Amino acid sequence: MLGTSFVGIGNFCRMGRGEAVAYDDHDFNEPSVRHGFYMADGITKVWCGITRARFHQSDGLTAVEKSRPPTRIQTKRRRKILEAALEIFSTHGFRGATIDQIAEAAGMSKPNLLYYFRSKDEIHSTLIKRLLDDWLQPLRDLDADGDPMAELQSYIRRKMEMSRDFPREGRLFTNEILQGAPHTLEMLQDVLKPLVDEKVKVIEGWMKDGRIAQTDPYHLIFSLWATTQHYADFDVQVRAVLGPDRSGERLFEDGAQFLEQLYLNGLSPEASRN
Repeated sequence: MLGTSFVGIGNFCRMGRGEAVAYDDHDFNEPSVRHGFYMADGITKVWCGITRARFHQSDGLTAVEKSRPPTRIQTKRRRKILEAALEIFSTHGFRGATIDQIAEAAGMSKPNLLYYFRSKDEIHSTLIKRLLDDWLQPLRDLDADGDPMAELQSYIRRKMEMSRDFPREGRLFTNEILQGAPHTLEMLQDVLKPLVDEKVKVIEGWMKDGRIAQTDPYHLIFSLWATTQHYADFDVQVRAVLGPDRSGERLFEDGAQFLEQLYLNGLSPEASRN
């Protein structure tokens, strides 16, 4: 490269007057090992490394690499990147987050990060897809053959647990929606809508059988989302208003009990007759 030779020395690589840099992992498929380190010799930045295969121009991977299952190290690295990205995206939003911030939070170089994910968009889309899948599971589990009150109570409880345990994920999804769902609109139309339509039919069946009060099932679902998600999106506000004495585990338990009482009383068959 550029008429300059390089030498691999054990777990080090150097080029010209560049400073020797240690390999940061023993996964020899990573660019830091196989495709080289991004180095500075005090004037310019150069690459050095042992290249065994050329990158595919479209995505940086060879055909052989595409067919290989990920190694343990690769899986671990991807998880580390996604965890770092979750923190950055939930704090700064998609527009405010940068690849450099994510790489720094993940404790790796930018070239290494881009080996696992080609762009900020790909990282964000991966997080959103995983989040949407987890977020929809309680709704998927709503059982048409179960007791309606027990099913709704379980749904409220699980949504509150998710707000308690995964506030960053909730804020990530909320930020995406507030920006017009630029990365998830297709998923909302192709995944979310069919599932909601399916569960609306379940609720309509309960109403038809006189097992719950008559209501608009779509707006019931929207209301359940809004009231449970509030505890994640407005966590700081909720804790500030309640104060330290009610801001621990009791916060979510009290919230869950209140919502159960609100919805179950309002949806009881007797409510339609009053």
